[in-house]
Amino acid sequence: MDRLLYMDAEIIPNRSLSQRGFVILISLVTFFNVLAAAVFLSLGAHLVPLFLGLDVAAIAVAFLVSYAAARRIERVQVSAAEIRVTHETPRWRQLVWSSPTAFTRVSLEVEAEIPVALRLRLSGREVAVAQALSPRERAEFARALETAIWRAKNERL
Repeated sequence: MDRLLYMDAEIIPNRSLSQRGFVILISLVTFFNVLAAAVFLSLGAHLVPLFLGLDVAAIAVAFLVSYAAARRIERVQVSAAEIRVTHETPRWRQLVWSSPTAFTRVSLEVEAEIPVALRLRLSGREVAVAQALSPRERAEFARALETAIWRAKNERL
């Protein structure tokens, strides 16, 4: 995409728990699970500490998967010729969608006055975009995307 871009948006998922917060949370969960394991061991329940250890491991894995997903960036680019959606991480880049700007439509699905999904559509094909955004941000992004497409179409006239 060497042409003038009317939109070059990066959508990065928000994670509210920092690395420090993660360490504190895992430490607290581990501490309380060790206390509970000691109580159960003193009562003769020897398998319970094993399951409490699995509990800590499952929480840690869930957060690590969440942090890995947070490194995935969705990029939406609009030029006069095409619209491109790519997913990027520090290691790889994958083209998810490419379509001519002139024929691509933006569809914002709304339920109970809340935007729930934003899609690009072309000839029976569609792709969801901006899933990491809140409903209000998704509606704003839809307006900005429609404006960028309109401006890109007008360049061709």
